[in-house]
Amino acid sequence: MRTLALIYLSAALLISGCASTPTTPASALESAKAMTPDNPFAAPSTLYMQMPAFDKIDNAHYAPAFVQGMSDHLVEIDAIANDPTPATFANTMVPLEKSGQLLNRVSIVFYALASADTNDTIESLRAELAPKMSAHFDNIFLNEKLFGRVKALHDTRADAGYDAESLRLVEETYKQFVRAGALLDEAQKETLRGMNAEIASLQTQFSQNVLNEVNAKAIVVED
Repeated sequence: MRTLALIYLSAALLISGCASTPTTPASALESAKAMTPDNPFAAPSTLYMQMPAFDKIDNAHYAPAFVQGMSDHLVEIDAIANDPTPATFANTMVPLEKSGQLLNRVSIVFYALASADTNDTIESLRAELAPKMSAHFDNIFLNEKLFGRVKALHDTRADAGYDAESLRLVEETYKQFVRAGALLDEAQKETLRGMNAEIASLQTQFSQNVLNEVNAKAIVVED
């Protein structure tokens, strides 16, 4: 899950190229149909190192995968947060790290192509995704019950007998939650949510403005 969050945070800062930005994008996420089993993101790739099957991926696959991926991720997070048993590394950190696999698969490909080989459809969806992905991760990092479990593991880490890797994961996960605002009160969290959504949208708008300017100034040289 931490990897997925880092993918999104990095993607929020990318500067795209090679496409113009539509001025009136349709709501691809709201109109997205249910993801079907033949969607390339529905299951892990069978290629070497689970490399994406780019020859099977087209623009229509992204929105359904993002919608389903965010939904599945929150179901997984809810199960962890509401586990009635005391927090342990096995019932909290392990499932937290494994959560969001579908969202991870589609995010890696989508934001990589948005950076390297974008088009109008991708740019429209990227603009629509910005505030929604921001809200999605706020719903995770500002989840009081989930943070309570992470904090319980962090507070008892000295006596838990973790190996170096597990200890590092507990400490870094706790730090990530705190930096995302987990220690704020409810009023401050609501303010933060609004700020995060606005920043995400403005970052995307800025990168797309740069993209349009670069395309407008491009010089095409023919032999």
